[in-house]
Amino acid sequence: MYCAHAAGREAPVTVSEIAQAHRISRAHLTKVVMTLAEHGLLKTTRDRGGGLKLLKPADQIPIGEVFRRTEKDFTLLECFDSDLNTCRMDRGCRLKTLLQRAMAKFFAELDGVTLADVVGEGAFRLGMPVPVKVLPGAAQRKS
Repeated sequence: MYCAHAAGREAPVTVSEIAQAHRISRAHLTKVVMTLAEHGLLKTTRDRGGGLKLLKPADQIPIGEVFRRTEKDFTLLECFDSDLNTCRMDRGCRLKTLLQRAMAKFFAELDGVTLADVVGEGAFRLGMPVPVKVLPGAAQRKS
């Protein structure tokens, strides 16, 4: 998201810059950046003036794709994995089907939203929270 905000600027974003802005570990962020680069979402350069840039425009990066590429395990319950399943209630259980449908809807929702949608428009200041934008199709909460 940080790289999407900085897409129009000349200098690339750096790991140190993001870590400082979000007060997170540089070492952890480096691992995240490497994962995103391995999956073709970020370009990294190490030379002087190097840093990070998105490989595609933010409006061409579905959030569902990011989740699928970066998360390792979507096994909510043991019964989702036939090799590990030892549940005695598996045959008559309706929870598994319910959760599988929910997971499909979860990804359908994420597939309909791009990185540009979640970043939103407006000023972005380092260290300041980004205003929340209600996404298309998201349910409005009543107070």
